[in-house]
Amino acid sequence: MTHESAAAAAIPAQLAPRSFRIFLDGLDLPVDIGFHDFEVGAPQRLRVTVELWVDEAHFPSSDRVAEAWNYDLLRTGILRLAEGRRFNLQETFAREIYALIAARPGVTAIRVVTSKPDVYPDCAGVGVEISST
Repeated sequence: MTHESAAAAAIPAQLAPRSFRIFLDGLDLPVDIGFHDFEVGAPQRLRVTVELWVDEAHFPSSDRVAEAWNYDLLRTGILRLAEGRRFNLQETFAREIYALIAARPGVTAIRVVTSKPDVYPDCAGVGVEISST
C-alpha cells in the first residue's frame, strides 16, 4: 500500500472529499477594455479570479506530475485571451475565460470574476462574476 492510499484509507467515510477545487486568485493583467473613447487603445489593469471544480477522476490522487492540473496553461490561456483582441465589456472577457475553462475535461463547475481595480478611487474595484453554481 502506498503512502497516499494508506492515508486515504484512514479517512472516515463522513469526511471523504466531496469537492475538488482548483483556483487562480487575483491575476493582474493589462487588457485593452472599455467602450469610452478614453479607454480604447489604453490597456487597463484587470484582476481575474478563476475557480473551477473538477470530478475526482481529474483531481490528482497521487504525487505524480503526470496527474497535475497545469496552472500555467490556465494562466497562459487567460493572458492569450487578453492579448488576442480588445474588449468593450468585462462581461465579454469573463465569458471568454468561462468558455476556455468549460472546454477542459472533468470540469463540473466554474466561477470567473473580473474586476477593474483602478476605475474609482473610493472602490476596491468594479466587475462581474459568472458562475455555474
